[in-house]
Amino acid sequence: MKPAFSVIFLTTLIGAGQGLFLALFTHQSYSLFGLLPMQSDAFYGYGSVLALLFLIGGLIASVFHLGRPERAWRSATQWRTSWLSREVIALPAFMGTTFMYAGVHLAGMRPEVITLPSGLVIDISVLIGTVGTLLAFVLFVCTGMIYACLRFLREWHSPLTVINYILMGGASGFTLAAFYAALAAPTQAGFFGGWAIIITVLALAGRIASLVRNARLRPTSTLQTAIGVKHPYITQRTQGSMGGSFNTREFFHGKTDAFLKQIKPTFLFLAFLLPLALLSFSQNSAGLLGLTFVVQLAGLMVERWFFFAQANHPQNLYYQTIG
Repeated sequence: MKPAFSVIFLTTLIGAGQGLFLALFTHQSYSLFGLLPMQSDAFYGYGSVLALLFLIGGLIASVFHLGRPERAWRSATQWRTSWLSREVIALPAFMGTTFMYAGVHLAGMRPEVITLPSGLVIDISVLIGTVGTLLAFVLFVCTGMIYACLRFLREWHSPLTVINYILMGGASGFTLAAFYAALAAPTQAGFFGGWAIIITVLALAGRIASLVRNARLRPTSTLQTAIGVKHPYITQRTQGSMGGSFNTREFFHGKTDAFLKQIKPTFLFLAFLLPLALLSFSQNSAGLLGLTFVVQLAGLMVERWFFFAQANHPQNLYYQTIG
């Protein structure tokens, strides 16, 4: 498939925003049970604003992928059957929840909702954070299932697609949280950095698993089945038209196999291996953690390009040779 840079930016930016929100609420949850020192409202509030900025950036990027942006609202009407429609609903819902989470913290308005028998006080920010966490995972699933549900694109049609979207978004989000904490609450950067290492390792394992799986795939269609001719020896001399068409432009990336082989180790190094090394030696350094996030986000954009390019549309069996 031909990678669309608008979708690459959309998925990587909102993934980082989702991961950052999850990191912040994870910290608040730990603090609620006395496992970490509770931070100020400003820490959680401004961190959520940062997450919201990434979500807005992803939303803006998605507009450039629309042929008729003024009709974008119609994309939500098929929510019963379309994962894309569900994503269109889940994204603004999650953004709204993130905005409310930031708002109650920055305004200092966190009224008590309930006190548990153990004496644990649950305020409104905890309820909003819980809803936001659920919506974050719903959004991850919707985004991943847009591609995983396509049976004819076998490279995508796997549970690993959804799992990897969750893990890679979580990895970039926790790395961003470590950088943010190094600036706003340096004593807490180690908590986020530790989790960033764990999730990045899991993301690396998941991505390698998908690469191994896809390398073992064998095409179910052939030139014979593509054109309905059973002759054992068929050689394609031309693509069947005098020039390019929508099919040749939109369903094939146009790069060589050698280029794809170079991209694979590049994104594995930038998105996973180098960030793991930098996180291990960051020692709460804001500058190094900031560099780690930039490198990892760039690596994930390269990974997303490869993700789209690797999917081999069956129609390419016919439109593969230019005479």
